[in-house]
Amino acid sequence: MTDKSPFLLLAMMLFSLLLPAAAMADEDDDFARWLDEFKQEAREKGVSDKTLTKAFKGVRPSPRVVKLDRSQPETVQTFQDYFEKRVTPYRINLGRKKYRENRQLLQKIESRFGVQGRFIAAFWGMETSYGRFSGGHYVIAALTTLAYDPRRAKFFRKQLMDALIILEEGHITVDKMKGSWAGAMGQTQFMPSTFRAYAMDGDGDGKIDIWGSRADAFASAANYLSSIGWRYDQTWGREVTLPASFDQALIKGKVKKSLAEWQALGVRKLYGQDLPGRNLVATVVQPDGPGTRAFITYPANYNAILDWNRSHKFAISVGILADEIVR
Repeated sequence: MTDKSPFLLLAMMLFSLLLPAAAMADEDDDFARWLDEFKQEAREKGVSDKTLTKAFKGVRPSPRVVKLDRSQPETVQTFQDYFEKRVTPYRINLGRKKYRENRQLLQKIESRFGVQGRFIAAFWGMETSYGRFSGGHYVIAALTTLAYDPRRAKFFRKQLMDALIILEEGHITVDKMKGSWAGAMGQTQFMPSTFRAYAMDGDGDGKIDIWGSRADAFASAANYLSSIGWRYDQTWGREVTLPASFDQALIKGKVKKSLAEWQALGVRKLYGQDLPGRNLVATVVQPDGPGTRAFITYPANYNAILDWNRSHKFAISVGILADEIVR
């Protein structure tokens, strides 16, 4: 094999440098075409050019947002790790304090919507640490990234459109529309579609401000939960112990049985007491699999929590935090 000439080596180096630049240029062109098409669709839905110009100024797909989408804690952490990082003694104690401070408002929300105030406080605590950390991502930029990315493009395309309509309606400005990397917004971390369907003006000022108004955030959360079947006369569930011979197929199959039937199969409260005597249907959940913590859950409220965030880890954490806040 003969040595390559200096001229050939130089040409190969230049070619290798040009390849990424060319690929980047192609990607830029593809995104520009996609964005032009999306803007036209938004115009057809009533979004003004003024809103579009402000919303998309400087917006580019974010590799960091895509990376975060691929490594969500609900999917990569065990339940125990997830729980211990979120339902901490500090968060419980702060939750008790915030619950007391907002008791009058929470009682008003509870009376109006039939959702216990402790659960509203627990969602508030889990999502934003009681309004302290609601996310620093510009929602339009984050949603644009995820709508352009093919993995869940259909879902996030709708979220992006709804976010633009929220801006058009004047509830928030572009610079203040901040949230999570996934576009969840405000103290309740509502996705734009949830905002448009359930968000409410809780303080009567004519705007829906789930970022800055606790009254709006709490009323919106309660309206959402009430609308999807929350039951005031029930709780979410409780931790239980399972007998050594427990049939795991009952968990994997998401089997529903009455509390009396679970009692007959050997399911007990955490410290061995009998299950409640109420005539309720329930399901057993064991997020980390056989031999780990198990929970009996009541479908009405537990499924409402899952509708908020489709993760058993999240749902159980909310339930336990709600219990601890008023313990």
